[in-house]
Amino acid sequence: MKLAILSRNTKLYSTRRLVEAARQRGHTVRVLDPLRCYMRISSDGFAMRYKGKPIEAYDAVIPRFAASVTRYGNAVLHQFEQMGSYAPNPSAAFARARDKLRCHQLLAAEGIGLPVTVFGDNPDDTDDLLAMLGPPPHVIKLNEGMQGAGVMLTEKPSASRGVVEALRGLYANFLVQEFIAEAQGADLRCFVVGDRVLGAMQRQAPAGDFRSNLHRGGIATAVEATADECAVAVRAAKVVGLGIAGVDLIRSARGPLVLEVNASPGLEGIEAATGLDIAGGIVEHLAAHVRPVARPRRRRPVSNGN
Repeated sequence: MKLAILSRNTKLYSTRRLVEAARQRGHTVRVLDPLRCYMRISSDGFAMRYKGKPIEAYDAVIPRFAASVTRYGNAVLHQFEQMGSYAPNPSAAFARARDKLRCHQLLAAEGIGLPVTVFGDNPDDTDDLLAMLGPPPHVIKLNEGMQGAGVMLTEKPSASRGVVEALRGLYANFLVQEFIAEAQGADLRCFVVGDRVLGAMQRQAPAGDFRSNLHRGGIATAVEATADECAVAVRAAKVVGLGIAGVDLIRSARGPLVLEVNASPGLEGIEAATGLDIAGGIVEHLAAHVRPVARPRRRRPVSNGN
């Protein structure tokens, strides 16, 4: 298998582990900065080049780029798909996952549990919008935030209104959600590959914070997800259209609730907590699903008969 990883930094743990896992299994792998890929789009075919050289015949592609380059990176991912590469996380699904509002709408439409969420645009509707949600505490999230950035907890109606008004003044897109107090600052990350959960960890927020993200000081421990939690995680990934996903659940009094479906989940925390070779599981999933892309034929030199 010839594998491309779309990443801007070859030194990142997740990128390095995927490269190692692929090479250990005898595959060819290359890390490509999506911002250095440029495309030719025509009715007679698709072509792409990287630093002056053609990009050809990659069997599979994994997107590992940050939210700041989602739009261009996703266009590059789609170009790979048009050129015949297998993408476990297709460009359309990747875009859905990066948009928290769209993702929540899709999950709710399929009856998947999630915290009650409200969204609005006009400042005149703020009080009624918050009334639709119920009394605080409220969790306010930037629509395209990652790793806990842009997530705030407000404990009074006046604080909720103030944060909402400030974010609208910055023209930011955001969601407001109910706070699940019984979770006590913990959530569950289920790492979904294909139709199963390869591993799960519980993340606990540090003292004085409610965000359990490891980048915010959260502590991770390996856990055995219940059959119900695994089923919810796999179903959530499928609803969004992802073959590889980090599905964040919260254990509530009404069952597991989906907080987020991450299309580019990090490997460092889950591998450290569980001791599992998650990167290897991803590579094996790719190898089982790819259909080799036809390589361009190289012309043999013409013999002059001597």
